[in-house]
Amino acid sequence: MSPDVLLAYAMNGVPLPPQHGFPVRLLVPGWYGMASVKWLTDIEATAVPFTGFQQMSSYRYNRSEADPGEPVTRIKVRALMVPPGIPDFITRNRLVDAGPVLLRGRAWSGRAPIQQVKVAIDGVWSEAQLDPADGEYAWRGWTFRWQAQPGGHQLMCGAMDALGQVQPLEPEWNYLGMGNNAVQTVPVTVRP
Repeated sequence: MSPDVLLAYAMNGVPLPPQHGFPVRLLVPGWYGMASVKWLTDIEATAVPFTGFQQMSSYRYNRSEADPGEPVTRIKVRALMVPPGIPDFITRNRLVDAGPVLLRGRAWSGRAPIQQVKVAIDGVWSEAQLDPADGEYAWRGWTFRWQAQPGGHQLMCGAMDALGQVQPLEPEWNYLGMGNNAVQTVPVTVRP
Protein backbone atom coordinates (compact mmCIF):
# COMPACT_ATOMS: atom_id res chain seq x y z
CA MET A 1 0.00 0.00 0.00
CA SER A 2 3.06 2.28 0.10
CA PRO A 3 3.03 5.10 -2.47
CA ASP A 4 6.65 4.15 -3.34
CA VAL A 5 5.70 0.72 -4.74
CA LEU A 6 6.04 0.57 -8.53
CA LEU A 7 4.53 -1.52 -11.27
CA ALA A 8 7.30 -1.63 -13.90
CA TYR A 9 6.31 -2.41 -17.48
CA ALA A 10 9.33 -0.89 -19.27
CA MET A 11 13.05 -0.52 -18.73
CA ASN A 12 15.23 2.01 -20.55
CA GLY A 13 12.33 2.95 -22.81
CA VAL A 14 11.52 -0.57 -24.03
CA PRO A 15 9.11 -3.21 -22.73
CA LEU A 16 10.39 -5.11 -19.72
CA PRO A 17 12.32 -8.22 -20.92
CA PRO A 18 11.06 -11.64 -19.70
CA GLN A 19 14.13 -12.18 -17.48
CA HIS A 20 13.20 -8.99 -15.61
CA GLY A 21 9.50 -9.84 -15.28
CA PHE A 22 7.58 -9.08 -18.50
CA PRO A 23 4.78 -8.08 -18.78
CA VAL A 24 4.84 -6.28 -15.40
CA ARG A 25 6.98 -6.55 -12.29
CA LEU A 26 6.12 -5.30 -8.84
CA LEU A 27 9.00 -3.31 -7.26
CA VAL A 28 8.95 -2.69 -3.53
CA PRO A 29 11.70 -0.26 -2.47
CA GLY A 30 13.72 -1.52 0.49
CA TRP A 31 12.80 -5.17 -0.16
CA TYR A 32 14.99 -7.79 -1.81
CA GLY A 33 14.28 -8.12 -5.53
CA MET A 34 13.37 -11.78 -5.14
CA ALA A 35 10.38 -10.65 -3.08
CA SER A 36 9.17 -8.43 -5.94
CA VAL A 37 6.74 -10.48 -8.02
CA LYS A 38 7.66 -10.95 -11.70
CA TRP A 39 5.45 -11.84 -14.69
CA LEU A 40 2.49 -10.05 -13.16
CA THR A 41 -0.73 -10.30 -15.20
CA ASP A 42 -3.34 -9.34 -12.60
CA ILE A 43 -3.69 -8.15 -9.02
CA GLU A 44 -6.17 -9.47 -6.51
CA ALA A 45 -6.68 -7.89 -3.09
CA THR A 46 -7.00 -10.49 -0.33
CA ALA A 47 -7.33 -10.43 3.43
CA VAL A 48 -4.76 -13.24 3.87
CA PRO A 49 -1.06 -13.49 2.90
CA PHE A 50 -0.27 -14.95 -0.52
CA THR A 51 0.84 -18.58 -0.23
CA GLY A 52 2.67 -19.09 -3.52
CA PHE A 53 5.54 -21.59 -3.71
CA GLN A 54 8.34 -18.97 -3.64
CA GLN A 55 6.83 -17.10 -0.71
CA MET A 56 6.13 -20.23 1.35
CA SER A 57 9.12 -22.44 0.45
CA SER A 58 12.00 -20.66 -1.22
CA TYR A 59 12.44 -17.11 0.02
CA ARG A 60 12.57 -17.75 3.76
CA TYR A 61 15.07 -17.65 6.60
CA ASN A 62 14.84 -21.29 7.75
CA ARG A 63 16.93 -22.95 10.48
CA SER A 64 16.30 -26.45 9.05
CA GLU A 65 14.47 -28.12 6.19
CA ALA A 66 11.40 -28.59 8.42
CA ASP A 67 11.46 -25.06 9.89
CA PRO A 68 8.86 -22.83 8.17
CA GLY A 69 11.10 -19.83 8.96
CA GLU A 70 10.45 -16.17 8.38
CA PRO A 71 9.87 -14.60 4.95
CA VAL A 72 12.67 -12.71 3.20
CA THR A 73 11.48 -9.12 2.95
CA ARG A 74 13.56 -6.04 3.85
CA ILE A 75 17.12 -5.71 2.60
CA LYS A 76 19.69 -6.13 5.38
CA VAL A 77 22.27 -3.40 5.91
CA ARG A 78 25.30 -3.91 3.66
CA ALA A 79 28.40 -2.19 2.33
CA LEU A 80 30.54 -3.46 -0.52
CA MET A 81 33.90 -2.26 -1.77
CA VAL A 82 35.04 -2.01 -5.36
CA PRO A 83 38.15 -4.22 -5.07
CA PRO A 84 41.17 -1.97 -5.71
CA GLY A 85 43.93 -2.68 -8.21
CA ILE A 86 44.02 -5.70 -10.46
CA PRO A 87 43.36 -9.36 -9.61
CA ASP A 88 46.24 -11.83 -9.41
CA PHE A 89 45.10 -14.79 -11.51
CA ILE A 90 46.46 -17.54 -9.24
CA THR A 91 45.89 -16.18 -5.72
CA ARG A 92 42.84 -13.99 -6.49
CA ASN A 93 44.46 -11.32 -4.30
CA ARG A 94 44.23 -7.78 -5.58
CA LEU A 95 47.51 -6.11 -6.56
CA VAL A 96 48.12 -2.41 -5.93
CA ASP A 97 51.18 -0.20 -5.85
CA ALA A 98 52.43 1.32 -2.60
CA GLY A 99 51.21 4.83 -1.88
CA PRO A 100 47.82 6.52 -1.78
CA VAL A 101 44.91 4.29 -2.80
CA LEU A 102 41.34 5.55 -2.94
CA LEU A 103 38.98 2.82 -1.76
CA ARG A 104 35.35 3.26 -2.74
CA GLY A 105 32.08 1.43 -2.58
CA ARG A 106 28.36 1.55 -1.89
CA ALA A 107 26.20 0.90 1.16
CA TRP A 108 22.45 0.35 1.53
CA SER A 109 19.73 -0.84 3.87
CA GLY A 110 16.07 -1.65 3.38
CA ARG A 111 14.94 -0.25 6.72
CA ALA A 112 16.74 3.07 7.27
CA PRO A 113 19.26 5.43 5.65
CA ILE A 114 22.96 4.59 5.87
CA GLN A 115 24.52 6.49 8.74
CA GLN A 116 28.11 5.20 8.72
CA VAL A 117 30.57 3.06 6.79
CA LYS A 118 33.79 1.83 8.32
CA VAL A 119 36.82 0.35 6.58
CA ALA A 120 39.30 -1.96 8.28
CA ILE A 121 42.91 -2.29 7.20
CA ASP A 122 44.36 -5.40 8.85
CA GLY A 123 41.68 -5.31 11.56
CA VAL A 124 41.99 -1.60 12.43
CA TRP A 125 38.65 0.12 11.74
CA SER A 126 38.33 3.74 10.56
CA GLU A 127 35.38 5.77 9.37
CA ALA A 128 34.89 6.25 5.64
CA GLN A 129 33.63 9.45 4.01
CA LEU A 130 29.98 9.19 2.93
CA ASP A 131 28.77 10.76 -0.32
CA PRO A 132 25.60 12.86 -0.12
CA ALA A 133 22.42 10.79 0.03
CA ASP A 134 20.58 10.53 -3.32
CA GLY A 135 17.22 9.46 -1.93
CA GLU A 136 15.44 7.39 0.66
CA TYR A 137 16.00 4.05 -1.10
CA ALA A 138 19.19 4.79 -3.04
CA TRP A 139 22.51 3.26 -2.12
CA ARG A 140 25.06 5.61 -0.54
CA GLY A 141 28.52 5.98 -2.02
CA TRP A 142 31.55 6.07 0.24
CA THR A 143 35.32 6.60 -0.05
CA PHE A 144 38.35 5.96 2.11
CA ARG A 145 41.92 7.12 1.52
CA TRP A 146 44.44 4.41 2.31
CA GLN A 147 48.21 4.92 2.43
CA ALA A 148 49.16 1.45 1.18
CA GLN A 149 52.38 -0.02 2.56
CA PRO A 150 54.19 -2.94 0.83
CA GLY A 151 53.08 -6.43 1.86
CA GLY A 152 49.91 -8.42 2.30
CA HIS A 153 46.83 -6.75 3.75
CA GLN A 154 43.22 -7.58 4.47
CA LEU A 155 40.66 -4.87 3.70
CA MET A 156 37.13 -4.98 5.09
CA CYS A 157 34.09 -2.71 4.97
CA GLY A 158 30.87 -2.59 6.93
CA ALA A 159 27.89 -0.28 7.23
CA MET A 160 25.48 0.88 9.89
CA ASP A 161 22.04 2.33 9.21
CA ALA A 162 20.11 4.98 11.14
CA LEU A 163 18.37 2.25 13.20
CA GLY A 164 21.77 1.02 14.45
CA GLN A 165 21.72 -2.17 12.38
CA VAL A 166 25.28 -3.24 11.50
CA GLN A 167 26.74 -5.89 9.26
CA PRO A 168 27.94 -9.01 11.05
CA LEU A 169 31.55 -10.14 10.69
CA GLU A 170 30.34 -13.66 9.84
CA PRO A 171 27.29 -14.62 7.77
CA GLU A 172 24.16 -15.38 9.77
CA TRP A 173 23.44 -19.00 8.88
CA ASN A 174 20.12 -20.14 7.48
CA TYR A 175 19.15 -23.30 5.62
CA LEU A 176 18.88 -21.73 2.15
CA GLY A 177 21.65 -19.14 2.54
CA MET A 178 19.34 -16.15 2.14
CA GLY A 179 20.22 -12.56 3.05
CA ASN A 180 23.99 -12.96 3.53
CA ASN A 181 25.19 -9.50 4.52
CA ALA A 182 28.48 -10.37 6.21
CA VAL A 183 31.30 -7.84 6.12
CA GLN A 184 33.20 -8.01 2.84
CA THR A 185 36.87 -9.04 3.02
CA VAL A 186 39.32 -8.21 0.21
CA PRO A 187 42.88 -9.60 0.33
CA VAL A 188 45.39 -7.17 -1.18
CA THR A 189 49.08 -7.42 -1.98
CA VAL A 190 50.84 -4.05 -2.13
CA ARG A 191 53.87 -3.92 -4.42
CA PRO A 192 56.82 -1.69 -3.41
